[in-house]
Amino acid sequence: MSIAEFAAAQWTRATGAGLDPHEYRRVTDRLTSVADWGPAFLNTGDAYLQRAEKAASSASAGEHLLMAARWFHVATLAPYAEAHRAAVLADHALSRALTALEPDARHVSGEGFTGWLRGPADAPGSVVVVPGLDSAKEEFLDLVSALLARGLAVFAMDGPGQGVLAATTTFRPDYEQVVGRVIDALDIARIGLVGLSLGGYFAARTAALEPRVAAVATVSGPFRLDWEELPPPVRDIMAQRTGGADAAREFAHHVDLAALAPRIAAPLLVVDGGQDVIPGVTNGEPLARLAPHGTYLSVPHGDHLLGNARPDWLPHLTDHITHTLTGAQA
Repeated sequence: MSIAEFAAAQWTRATGAGLDPHEYRRVTDRLTSVADWGPAFLNTGDAYLQRAEKAASSASAGEHLLMAARWFHVATLAPYAEAHRAAVLADHALSRALTALEPDARHVSGEGFTGWLRGPADAPGSVVVVPGLDSAKEEFLDLVSALLARGLAVFAMDGPGQGVLAATTTFRPDYEQVVGRVIDALDIARIGLVGLSLGGYFAARTAALEPRVAAVATVSGPFRLDWEELPPPVRDIMAQRTGGADAAREFAHHVDLAALAPRIAAPLLVVDGGQDVIPGVTNGEPLARLAPHGTYLSVPHGDHLLGNARPDWLPHLTDHITHTLTGAQA
């Protein structure tokens, strides 16, 4: 794949993650190969760190640091030998940003997870945001902001094989065990879950097996994976995140919600994009149909993660989670 094709393929994901579209164009137009991606995005993140150092207020510094975290994370989306360093830089920039902007935000880590709890201590509900195959807590800051705006507390996490933990841990199919430890650490009785991409599988599986899940939503999540049909780049990333091709094949075999979907007692919203067609990935319609309280929202022009269609699903999803957790109209 040429760099122009790769940049075009990542366009809505990067801008959906909060990168300025004009700056994205300026950065990617200068690249000559996909190998240039990581260093260029790291350099852009560094420029935001420098802006933060020169900022005249803690608010401006925090905003620059949030943007740095986004650029460092998106640096990891192309094959890059220093991807872990980029993930660490994203994690550090996010930590510095929240320290500056939200003194009450709390860093919480445990076995197999790390992240930030944000929002009021007396929030009427708490939500855990679960990333996917190569995403991380720094990618979904706009989703977190929308949930916070509705008065909820939000824990955006990296789990095994994700984000800053990708270099030291590997994916595990029993992700519900990790979420259970998150709920214990947050000391809450019931939560909402939002899972994105492969995180949609993790969230749905957890909702089926963890009784403390009271609301759940998935975005571009797979109902089932077929290893033989998955595109080579997807298989390569999965192999990196699971510890090898054999482990990846075994992991993909576990990604099948047919038996678990009927066990999801919580109200479930499944969001898919009509233009999200990845070979070997079954979309979420069967999940919504088999779950006792499932609702399906398909956005015809939406692509993977629907970064090109946010008004068509993001308010709907955040209202679903808020109403289900609080019993009040959002």
